[in-house]
Amino acid sequence: MAPPKPPLQGACLCGAVQVSVTASPLLTLACHCRDCQKLTASAYSLTAMFPEAAFSYGGEVIKGGRHSEGRTHYFCKSCLNFVFSKITGAEQRINLRLSVLDDAALFEPFVEVMTEEKMPWATVPATHSFARYPETIEELQALMEAYSKR
Repeated sequence: MAPPKPPLQGACLCGAVQVSVTASPLLTLACHCRDCQKLTASAYSLTAMFPEAAFSYGGEVIKGGRHSEGRTHYFCKSCLNFVFSKITGAEQRINLRLSVLDDAALFEPFVEVMTEEKMPWATVPATHSFARYPETIEELQALMEAYSKR
């Protein structure tokens, strides 16, 4: 199944925050870490990485979740739906929670990370798997290149 072509639209649970993306994802991921499990009340979170310049949102967001060094999570102020994240050192990218996109089901995870914390019964159709994270920027770049060619 081919992912939808941009522009892509979506909203939080209550609709107070609307998102728009004018580029295709750089990468799609499933994260199995305990923090994502708790943030999403699920076995993993689904994320699409987009160029920051292609992302916009309307409505009021607040910072929330675990305030770990280098990661900032943004939630709708009204319904507290987890919307997107920014990572220090990767300001050119935005990590958007796939659940907020109108066509979320069409974005299959290409990479799974933090499998060392994975629920033993959780499976995703990811092509690439990491016990923690890709270790270098070159490895991440190679994954994004492979994703763009699929």
